[in-house]
Amino acid sequence: MMVQTRQNASLIVGESQRTLQVLRHINKVAQGRWPVLVLGETGTGKEMVARSIHQTNPEGPFVTIDCSSLVGPLMESELFGHARGAFTGAVGAKLGLIEMANGGTAFLDEIGELPLDMQAKLLRVLQEKEFRPVGSLHSRRSDFRVIAATNRDLAKEVERGTFRRDLYYRLNVVTLRIAPLRERKDDIATLVDHFLERYSRGHKLTQDVMDAFQAYDWPGNVRELENCVQQMVAINSGPLLHVGDLPSGIQNFLFTRKSQAMAVCAGAGTVGFTSSDPMRIPPAPEYLPILPLTEMERRAIVHALEYTKGDRGIAANLLGIGRTTLYRKIKEYQLAC
Repeated sequence: MMVQTRQNASLIVGESQRTLQVLRHINKVAQGRWPVLVLGETGTGKEMVARSIHQTNPEGPFVTIDCSSLVGPLMESELFGHARGAFTGAVGAKLGLIEMANGGTAFLDEIGELPLDMQAKLLRVLQEKEFRPVGSLHSRRSDFRVIAATNRDLAKEVERGTFRRDLYYRLNVVTLRIAPLRERKDDIATLVDHFLERYSRGHKLTQDVMDAFQAYDWPGNVRELENCVQQMVAINSGPLLHVGDLPSGIQNFLFTRKSQAMAVCAGAGTVGFTSSDPMRIPPAPEYLPILPLTEMERRAIVHALEYTKGDRGIAANLLGIGRTTLYRKIKEYQLAC
């Protein structure tokens, strides 16, 4: 959810109701220092939401703490720092991420990955505003706004015993849920324009590409969409980007979808198959008459138009052809629709 809005200096781009609701919540929670828990799938833009909260009411530094990368014996040192001589190789004192966030915002990314022993130490910092660097005899203070993010269901992790209940309640004061891109496809066009402005040299997408973007479910969310636009721009000098320029994963999706749709269309005309589910493939008939390719094409177009109740855009998408091609075929076969 890379974002820019007309409402504030947010980093969030989108016009869907889901996105606008998130923006309204950002404007509200940014006025205080309440702990915020941002939930969402990988690639939805959780860090952008955290940065937007900080930038809406900026105060002090914004420090990102990637909990998934805090592994091994140096984990505590990364978070809390260490004194000189605390362990072999500690030739000087080191400032930890917690102390660096003093007076600002600490963004705890992928908080669900933090081990239980470190969860206990983090809880103390959040409660007492105090911590002690590794190898030091003296405590230090650090007061900051905490924003945590995860793609896990922390409530279930609490029940499994892999996440501390007390830390969960400490973090879960305000919850922002970021919807996956497949549930807010109204944002796709705005996001594409944003990424084209950033990466392209005057490139534009054909309508067939935009139709493919709307049909695809984007399991990698906004991050995958950004990567897709980058790839297409990198391999095509432009100015138009076509379906053939799409990454192989989306190409495979379109091929599978076309095959399923053709099976539905062909089956509807030969065995009387009807279904409200466009992805359901009809059972193979025992015998199919041999028809000329032109007749098979004509029948497929007729059934696609009947299936979509005359919507030529959707029919063209189901058949895997462009709208202009469909219009030409309708005229060629003299179809009344």
